[in-house]
Amino acid sequence: MLSYVTTNPGKVREVEERLGTDTVTQLDYDYPELQADDLAPIAAAGARAAYRHADAPVIVDDAGLFIRALDGFPGPYSHFVEDTLGVERVWRLTEPEPDHRAAFRCVIAYCDGRDFAASPDPIDRADRVSAAATGVDTAADLPVKLFEGTVHGRLVPPRGDQGFGYDPIFEYDGTTFAEIPAAEKNAVSHRGRALDKFVEWYADRRAADG
Repeated sequence: MLSYVTTNPGKVREVEERLGTDTVTQLDYDYPELQADDLAPIAAAGARAAYRHADAPVIVDDAGLFIRALDGFPGPYSHFVEDTLGVERVWRLTEPEPDHRAAFRCVIAYCDGRDFAASPDPIDRADRVSAAATGVDTAADLPVKLFEGTVHGRLVPPRGDQGFGYDPIFEYDGTTFAEIPAAEKNAVSHRGRALDKFVEWYADRRAADG
């Protein structure tokens, strides 16, 4: 059984739709979150901690909104910025800028305690930055497989009452993520694209395991 470390049951349903309801379960585990300027090491550190907690295969995701005019801010700090500034204030902050391009990015990290064969998808083999800060021996680090998904769009005044987070100010192909049904959004979202990569790889791994 694969555990998705999240408090959002909607994320679990996205994986269930792709892998089946008998394959994935929700794991509500509050792992310590690494502070970094990149999504990948944050997700990888979370996956390692969750695997050690669950002693079973896990996936962890980290996502953020990257605004071109703000040099990628808020990026990995998107949740904190949403909580402290609010979505509408983020729009007002960027409204005077001539460039409204932005991207949602998501990294899914998978850990099952084993190594991985070489593939186009990156593998995080050692969280050396975190280890140096905490004094943890990097030799004990577990390999983590990473899958990234990105969707490019632009920021607009808030529209729509569906979705969550920055969805009302992120426009993709003429509509905001808050103006389209969840199923339609999941098909093109950053998380959906990362999940599609993971699911394809995971199916092959399960088949190889017999």
